[in-house]
Amino acid sequence: MARAPQPALDLPQGLELRPWRPGDADALVAAGQDPAIRRWNLLYVESPEDARKRIARMHERWQAEQGAIWAIARSGDDSGGAEAMGLIGWNDIDLTGGSAEIVYWILPAARGGGVVVEAVKRLSRWALEDLGLHRLRLCHSVANPASCRVAAKAGYSLEGTMRGALLHADGWHDQHLHALVQGDTLGAG
Repeated sequence: MARAPQPALDLPQGLELRPWRPGDADALVAAGQDPAIRRWNLLYVESPEDARKRIARMHERWQAEQGAIWAIARSGDDSGGAEAMGLIGWNDIDLTGGSAEIVYWILPAARGGGVVVEAVKRLSRWALEDLGLHRLRLCHSVANPASCRVAAKAGYSLEGTMRGALLHADGWHDQHLHALVQGDTLGAG
């Protein structure tokens, strides 16, 4: 990963996945203020300066081959005109062991149109085909049915429930574990 720049990846509906830019700081601040995003992601970004530091850490994690985080945005030119509407990426990348866990959120104005499902499918294809990973995880609180629907539509199989595995602001949650492995079929819808 570190030997190449983080790629931009096309999505349907005139969208793309692209590396975060310092100019995307306002989108991170907005996400940090959204109650639904904060509920499921514990995202605390209080200021544009905090957001720019977080964006810098995203790039550092790519170089360290520990994480790969993209902005979900309208397709645009490289001048920075397309504003980020969401985040998606891989945490806990283990290149030797061939695994990673997908994370995502989407701002309220972009919810409900299938954007996250398309982004999960595209990024999963990239991780399996381009990065060469073998096993991808998607985990979420059992109290978050929207993420369960995303997992199913993207082709991730439910493997089970991990009890008390996820700490949110309101306490410990049971967590669904979904997975996609090399050779599985990505979801059609």
